[in-house]
Amino acid sequence: MTAHSFHIPVMGLGYTVETPAKVAHFGISSVISIVEDNLIEKMRKMYYEREGLEYQEIKLKDEDYRAKRITSYLNIIKRVVDANFERLKSQEFEAGTQLTNYFELLPDNADLKKLYLEMLSADETDKLELGKELKAKMIKGSIDVNIMTKLDKFNYDKNGEQLAPEFCDAMAALRGFALSDLNSGIVFSAGMNPRLFSYCTSFPDFFPDKNGNFKKQIILKVSDYRSALIQGKFLAKKGLWVTEFRIESGLNCGGHAFASGGTLLGPIMEEFKTKKQELVAELKQICEKTWKEMGLENISPSLKITVQGGVGTANEHNFLLEHYQVDSVGWGSPFLMVPEVLSIDNESLSLLVNAKKEDYYLSDASPLGVPFNNIKNTSSELLIQTRMDKNRPGSPCYKKFLQFDTEFTKIPICTASREYQNLKEIQMKQPETPEKVIKKGEEILKVKECLCEGLAASALMANGIEPDRNLSAVSICPGPNLAYFSGIFSMKSMIGHIYGKENLLNSLERPHMFVNELELNIKYLKNQIRKFTDETIEQQIKFVETFKNNLFEGINYYKELADSMKAETKTFIEKMKNDLEEIENELFQITIGEPELA
Repeated sequence: MTAHSFHIPVMGLGYTVETPAKVAHFGISSVISIVEDNLIEKMRKMYYEREGLEYQEIKLKDEDYRAKRITSYLNIIKRVVDANFERLKSQEFEAGTQLTNYFELLPDNADLKKLYLEMLSADETDKLELGKELKAKMIKGSIDVNIMTKLDKFNYDKNGEQLAPEFCDAMAALRGFALSDLNSGIVFSAGMNPRLFSYCTSFPDFFPDKNGNFKKQIILKVSDYRSALIQGKFLAKKGLWVTEFRIESGLNCGGHAFASGGTLLGPIMEEFKTKKQELVAELKQICEKTWKEMGLENISPSLKITVQGGVGTANEHNFLLEHYQVDSVGWGSPFLMVPEVLSIDNESLSLLVNAKKEDYYLSDASPLGVPFNNIKNTSSELLIQTRMDKNRPGSPCYKKFLQFDTEFTKIPICTASREYQNLKEIQMKQPETPEKVIKKGEEILKVKECLCEGLAASALMANGIEPDRNLSAVSICPGPNLAYFSGIFSMKSMIGHIYGKENLLNSLERPHMFVNELELNIKYLKNQIRKFTDETIEQQIKFVETFKNNLFEGINYYKELADSMKAETKTFIEKMKNDLEEIENELFQITIGEPELA
């Protein structure tokens, strides 16, 4: 059950690290990244002290320190949320109380909201009874967690010996969640990790109890139906049920952007809508074989379909809910302007408030080699230039979460690290080094950010915590949709915007989210063509043809879909159709021979 029709997705390593403690007692679900245990340990200390509990540091030398830090932090967040919720429920239905705020924030079509409005107009006797009923039906938002499945490198002891797989980054993080007191979901993002997925079977909480309930739920963030089916079947063969498929727009999102080959969000959602029952039946049939061996029969698990990425208006929100019959819509980047909800430092907040549309761009900043949504003039970007000016490119690599490159070393290192960039500079200076290798190396030196530090620093500074070694440069990963919001907003105002009670958009003309997504894909395709080389021309031709065909199919789909958007004005729909025509004409003209990015 959920109180709201939106959720707050994970943002960076730190922006949502304490969001559940701020919003879950209002029935709002959100997601904590559990990748960065150093940040988590600092936040754990802060919450222990706030709650008057005795804090004992879990040190790096402690056995299984990473999992223990995560378990302990999630438990204290749950304790805070539970206390906040009980405190809220103990209040009276009076103006200005958090109890009243709980119900005022709900969408008008929610059953709880309707009952609340009935109570307000009832006589005193009925009001008392309805108040009791309302409190009994209140629910908390879920404290979900996220692991990016790619972040699962092996770790080494002080002698350089590789540790067992269960001490890999993602494996230890999963263990930390599994051993916590939470009754919530873990969001696996960035694709399938067979070792990590299989590790879930080590923890009983991921299996249904005799009543068919799951204490720990598995949520898969996916980009298309095929991916959902493949990953879902892999888990189902082990008796692991996926309680939610969370579809995210490939490019119209925050953080890492996983381009979906030109396949657009609308057609993807249409396929999920059409095939949902088929998906449920197939996964349930596979799961039941394992459940039967466990003595579990007549289990009827539910499966949610949710969507996120680029949504910006109440009309878009409601259309996704109603047309595609999704269970919830994720609102991410706009909440970066709501410090009441997210953990963001004042300097970064000011940068976002004053940013222009052209300041948001898709970068190569991530050491993972995956495109990364970014904004210009962050303190992290400025630090890169400062280090280059001092002839000391690269970052000191203390946290080592993104060590995956073995170009120069046997043990993987990070491409943003000083070690890697020094080695790259040496390579570039060799007379026999090809020009294209030099050019690629120069780009790496200019853009690679230390995301381990940069995506965690803001949360620390927002809470008055000094980052280690004074590494306070901040990386921000907003989706391009944030260009249409300018200001610092309250939680009430942002939720009012989501539900159509307020309008927080700035004066920029904002196309429909599907049109924005299309434009991002066109720009991405042109950028990819610009990077092509002569060596792989046949592969490049096939890539471009497939990408363009998918976009053409998406454009045709959106042309037919536009007339079903009944909440939009006739003028808006006509403008959307014109935008689609212009984009289609632009797409016809794109060829591999195009000289530069438009």
